[in-house]
Order: sequence, then structure tokens, then C-alpha cells
Amino acid sequence: MTNDAATTATPRPTGTPGNHQSEQPTRGIGASLPPADARAKTEGTFPYASDLWAEGLLWAAILRSPHPRARIISVDTSAALAMPGVRAVVTHEDIPGDTAYGRRIADRPVFASDTVRHHGEAIAAIAADHPDTARLATAAIAVEYEPLEPVTDPEQAFAAEPLHPDGNLIRHIPLRYGDPDITGDVVVEGLYRIGRQDPAPIGAEAGLAVPRPDGGVELYVASTDPHTDRDLAAACFGLEPGRVKVVVTGVPGATGDREDPGFQLPLGLLALKTGCPVKLTATREESFLGHAHRHPTLLRYRHHADSDGRLVKVEAQLLLDAGAYADDSSESLAAAVAFACGPYVVPHAFIEGWAVRTNNPPSGHVRGEGAMQVCAAYEAQMDKLSAKLGIDPTEIRLRNALATGDILPTGQTVTCPAPVAELLQTVRDYPLPPLPKDSPEDDWLLPGGPEGAGEPGAVRRGVGYALGMVHMLGAEGTDEVSTATVKVHDGVATVICAAVETGSGFTTLARQIVQETLGIEEVHVASVDTDQPPAGPAAHGRHTWVSGGAVERAAKMVRTQLLQPLAHKFGMSTELLQITDGKITSYDGVLSTTVMEELDGKELWATAQCRPHPTEPLDESGQGDAFVGMAFCAVRAVVDVDIELGSIRVVEMAVAQDVGRVLNPAQLASRIEAGVTLGVGTALTENLRTARGLVRHPDLTGYALPTSLDAPDIRIVKLVEERDVVAPFGAKPASAVPVVTSPAAVAGAVRAATGRPINRLPIRPQAAVALPNS
Repeated sequence: MTNDAATTATPRPTGTPGNHQSEQPTRGIGASLPPADARAKTEGTFPYASDLWAEGLLWAAILRSPHPRARIISVDTSAALAMPGVRAVVTHEDIPGDTAYGRRIADRPVFASDTVRHHGEAIAAIAADHPDTARLATAAIAVEYEPLEPVTDPEQAFAAEPLHPDGNLIRHIPLRYGDPDITGDVVVEGLYRIGRQDPAPIGAEAGLAVPRPDGGVELYVASTDPHTDRDLAAACFGLEPGRVKVVVTGVPGATGDREDPGFQLPLGLLALKTGCPVKLTATREESFLGHAHRHPTLLRYRHHADSDGRLVKVEAQLLLDAGAYADDSSESLAAAVAFACGPYVVPHAFIEGWAVRTNNPPSGHVRGEGAMQVCAAYEAQMDKLSAKLGIDPTEIRLRNALATGDILPTGQTVTCPAPVAELLQTVRDYPLPPLPKDSPEDDWLLPGGPEGAGEPGAVRRGVGYALGMVHMLGAEGTDEVSTATVKVHDGVATVICAAVETGSGFTTLARQIVQETLGIEEVHVASVDTDQPPAGPAAHGRHTWVSGGAVERAAKMVRTQLLQPLAHKFGMSTELLQITDGKITSYDGVLSTTVMEELDGKELWATAQCRPHPTEPLDESGQGDAFVGMAFCAVRAVVDVDIELGSIRVVEMAVAQDVGRVLNPAQLASRIEAGVTLGVGTALTENLRTARGLVRHPDLTGYALPTSLDAPDIRIVKLVEERDVVAPFGAKPASAVPVVTSPAAVAGAVRAATGRPINRLPIRPQAAVALPNS
């Protein structure tokens, strides 16, 4: 599953969220407040972008390339323009501003002009009176192509002719740490491949563009970074940023796909050309072809260890397939290289990382990018060391576990809490689920489901372990900053912050922060648009930290405004007053009043920013303090495998996670469960297949998402609350690290059940068929 809302509600052991409701507060930090939009989403009344409407609406459609690589000889739009109901056609010739865009590298054209570089690349866009007319008109555009041989193997990209004016190599990071000549008593090697995962959002992309009287345009889209999208759109439209407004509509969960502005730019161009509102709702096929996917990755590893199983040196080569354009491949590569050794102490490391362009579908930000791919590989290597040395898989991991104060191969000291050993010990010691019974009424427990062809005698159970880590916030010098305003009027608080709610629960957290700080029950969070100050992108859990920190600071400033008159009246400082359960009391009990009484007739407000400490880019040797902080997770997977058919059933996933502080227990549990389920899909089914650059079956029939029947029991065994002192509230973002760790744990469990190496994700059935005599 790739939605942020969890679909698996399972019993949890004592000591984890879900069993202490009676001990939890009913509001503020630590309360399990439900999302404010939960009822609307449940009842189907929540306004998503596809629900938008405007008077005089036109409908848009985009013509996309059927080739992964081709030279465009000519584009003739005359037949399309002659069709009744067609109001406008735009191509690269109609762009008044920048013809290419990109969040970090502006290398992706809005419309292909002379060369097509991937299957589904946009060629032209049409606005018409009816959606069917718009789609028929795209078929009437005559494009003459000269198909070229696509480069689809990233290893061939190094020697291939340039696919882009910027070349095929996007970035190379050589990490050098320690002595290159040192060797270990035991050496294991492996070659691993990670497939192309699609974000597969619940709702395909949609949006509405409305022209403004001043010659500008408003874009109503499910953006996750509205200010960056506004700036890119303004540059494309040849307008000042102030004449372009992005209004964020309902985002139905975001795992990366909502961050591609290429969907929004044709929409705005059509609205500006026609002078009418224009709406575009993508088909599922267009969604698969247009947005970015997880980077397919090739990984070669060599681990050196001493006879006791302690790591001596790690050597690795990492090759990320960026597809046709750069997107965030540079950042993904940095994460992959920096975390290539995992949450382990490695005294010597030599990692080579590359990100290259090919003619495959574009890759970009998907939760846990870079870190997920290397986790699957280094954990497979740890299993190989375990088997070769005859050491228990958990024991060899404990002997090498990273801790606070240790140094990463990038030279950065781990200053945040890093309870890696504690997490692993917790999942190791948690009781294993019972074995399935060999009886007809329990046939559904077999891999393959109730109608599966498997036999109970062919089922083998395996247990696998994995440790994972991710970075929080942006990396390598990213200026992380967010601004928030808190206003109080008539006893009601309003939070104004351009942090987009993508399913991370920020709007609920903002309400809790204000309730906790000001003692006000009714708190509203304003909808997001670019008239507000920037809050940055919704990625890496940054809104929990950066935007939550800005809300907290603004709320504390309002608190001071509220308490100062009282403190002055009673001759004391505001620090001697406290707000609890809506009441204001002094340390000595002399003062006792309510927040509502003191707010009567007052209007208070404050604006604040939060900016974490800066980071720095990795240097030419892969060294540098590139990350603000890190989060860790341990997962134990239990699987049943039919070793004759290769079918796999994930029985249980036990999770222990480093969360800093639990801010909303129910919300946190949902985020972890959703992340684990996403990881199970990565491990077993999700792979957007291509044939010589052509996407095969770009739909939800050909792309196998796990269903609720595939979701395992998820046991949140322990949440370690060791607060990160540099983070607001001490909390760490929670959703990415279980995504990173779960696929590796599932692969390890299948490895244990079958005796097969399992060096590719997703795991193919033929790879799970046990070897003879295993």
C-alpha cells in the first residue's frame, strides 16, 4: 500500500501506542487527536483537486510520446485546432519563459522540442469544451518521429552517446574513509538489484488553472511544495512570482508523485492562452507515465570482517538509474552513499556512487530514497556473514551496532540518540507468532490465499531481521526554514502555515501544539496557498520538525503576550505562571484564572520561524556533516513460503523504532503501520516493468499493489522515546525508516526459509523456490 493512512489495525503488545488511552491526555501533546479532515474523507466529501469546478471550464489533455527515445521531425497541430470544441493547443513554441524546469537541476523540458527522452514525455497540450474532445484532439496532432535506439541499461550509460545536453552522468560520489589496503579474516560479496517502485497514489493527478484579471494565473493543485511550484511556474509563464498563486487542494497522500510540477505547467499555459479556467484530470496510465518513481538501483558489495564477526571494511559500488532527467537523483545518491554501510560501526569504507541518465521513466523522490535500496543490500551482506561465521543473525548485528558518539563513514559524528542495539534486542526477544495449523479451515493461512494451489507440507517458515536508518530534513547544505503565524480571536486560535498536509498529520500536530501551549480547545489550521510565507517541501518528515517548531515558537510568543499583563499586575515574571487544562495559575497559588477570561475581547498574534542548524555538502572524498539528524528502526519479519511454488505470505512484522517522543500515539502507530505495509509491497510485488524503455501495463492491474489481504499483522513492539535535544519537542519523523527497513527484513526471512540468496527486490516467485536438499 502506498497511501499514508494505515490499513492494518492489529493488536499491539503492552507498552506500545494503542493500549494506554486511559493514561493519555485528551488534548495537546501526547493526545491521540483524530485528523480534522477524517470525517470528510471517510464520508467522501473532502474536496480533492479532481472535484474542483469553475464557471466556463475547459478541459485539458496532454499528448505523450509513444517512444522512449526519438527525434521529433515535425509537429502539426492544425487538424486538432480545426476540431469543433478545441480552444487551444500549446507546444514548446508557446512557452513565453523558461522551457525547462527542475527543482534542483532545470534539465526537464515542459514539452519535448527536438528529442523525446522517455516513454510518456509530454509533446503538446490541448484545451477543449469537453474532456473527450480534448483527448480525441491529442490523437489528431500529427507528430513525425525518428525512433532512436534507447539506452535502458544504466551500466551502458557511461559509454553511450549523450542522451541530454548535460551528459549522462548526473553525479559521482567517491567516499573514502580509512585504510584502503586493510582486509578482514572473512570476506563476503554480493550483487543486488532493486526494482522501480511507483508511488501509486489513491487519486491520480488533477488540477485547475484560473486566469487572473492582472494577466496572472492561479493554480489549484495537490502540491506538496507550493512556493517552489509557484516560482517554477512563474519562470515558465514569463511572469513575476507575485502574479502566480498556488492554492493547495486536498492531497490524497504523497510519497513523491505530488512533487512533479510538470503536470501543472501545461495547465497554466492553457489557462493563460485561452483566458478561461482549465481543468486536467490524469488517467491512471498518464499518472504512471508522467510522475517520478523510486530509483532502480544496482549494488555491488564486499564486506570484510574479523573472525568474531566485527566489521573491518565495506566496499560498495552503487548505480542509480535516474531515468531521463535529474530530478532529486543527486540527493538520493548522497543518502545511498552515506548510509551504504547501515547503522553499523565500520572503521574503513570505500563507496563509489553514481546516478546516470537513461531512457527509462524518470526517477525521483519516493519515501526513503537511497536509504531503502542500500538497506536491502547491506542487510543481505550481514546475513551472509552470519552464515559464513556461524554466528546468530541478531548477534552479529549487535556486535557492530551503531551508537550515539560513533562516527559515520562520512566523518559525521552521530550526536542524536541512536538506540540501535536496544531496538534489535527488543524485536529479537518478542514472542514469535504460532505456527499455522494443518487443517482445512485454516487453508487461508497458506501462501497464495484460500484458493492457492499450495500444500501445507511444502510451506516453510522463515524469520528475518533488519536494521535501517534515514536522515531527517534536507541534506548537504539545504536551508531548512519554515514560518508560522498563530492568531487568537474570541477564544479561537488559528494557525497559518504553508506546510502541506500530505498524510503526515501536521495539521493535527499544529492543533495539539497550540492546545498545549495556550490552553485553547478550539484550534483551526488555515488552508495553504502561496500568499503565506514559505514552509518548504513536505519531505523527510520536515514539517513535524521545522514547521512544528515554527508553530511552537509562534504559540509561545502569543502565550507571553497573554501572560505579561497578569505577571505585571501581580509583580512576577511570566515564567512563574503556567497554563494547564485551560487555567492560568501562579507558582504560589495566589493567581488562578482561566484562559478564556483573559482572552475576552483580545486579539493576539505572532509570527515565528524555525531553522535547524546548517549542514554541508559531501566533499570530493564523501566527507562532511551532511545531515541534521537520523532516525533508526529494527524490524523482524516472519514469513511462510511455499518452497515448491515460490508463493510468499508475510505472517507478522515486529517493529521497534526510535521516535524521540510520541506526540500523537494513534497517528504515530498509523504512520509506522503504513510504512511497514509500503515496505512489504516493495519486497514482494511492486515493480513498474519496462521493455526497452516502454512501460508495460501502466495500470493497477499490471502494477501489483498489496491489498488488505496481503497486509501482515504489524506489531509495534517498542517505541524508544529518547528525545533529540535539537528537535522541537524532541520528536523524530516516523514514516520513512520503516519503509526503508521492512523490505530487507522480508528478504531476510525468505532467505532463511528457502536457503536462496534473494538478491533482487521485489522477490520473484522463482527466486523463492527452495534449492534441492535445502
